[in-house]
Amino acid sequence: MSGALASVVDLQLLGSVFVTLFVIMDPPGTVPIFLALTGSMTARQRVRAARQAVCVAFAVILAFAVFGRALLDYLHISLPALQGAGGLLLLLVALELLTGKDEAPGQAEGVNVALVPLGTPLLAGPGAIVATMVFVQRGHGRATAWVAIVIGVLLVHVALWLAMRFAGRIHRVLGEGGTTLVTRIAGLLLSAIAVQLVADAVRAFVAGQG
Repeated sequence: MSGALASVVDLQLLGSVFVTLFVIMDPPGTVPIFLALTGSMTARQRVRAARQAVCVAFAVILAFAVFGRALLDYLHISLPALQGAGGLLLLLVALELLTGKDEAPGQAEGVNVALVPLGTPLLAGPGAIVATMVFVQRGHGRATAWVAIVIGVLLVHVALWLAMRFAGRIHRVLGEGGTTLVTRIAGLLLSAIAVQLVADAVRAFVAGQG
């Protein structure tokens, strides 16, 4: 059974995609921000906002996954360069998670917060976009890799939808301290992922692959 599944999807890549994007997009960490942005909405409006935000984020990340390679070729950017830049960018995101964010993004008048800033750049931000592009480059166009990436991205967005859909209940269970603890752990894991990306990039440049 596992052999047949491995012939369809790259399980190792699937795990990497899911863990990395889960840490970057941080579903538990979106709960307090989502509640702050949708504080004046009814329960039904919050459900609709959660659905819209997840759809927007998924569309943005999928677009970069599909067209990111063409963009890199056009700009003459190598994979090690992308990995290095992505690692540094993810490290900045990790530092924000570790140190905490003092202010939640405000709601601009006449703007659907489910689209901006929730869908992008909070969910589909630079870190998630760069990480997805790096995974696509690592897949080398293999069908099993594409299946793994799509499933991994989809699973993370399902987790995001569930977190926002039940934001009120999750926040009551975790409390302020629990939510902060989960965010700090996510930042620690993300910093390790970022350092690994930079190390791989440096190793590739030293080997003359950059």
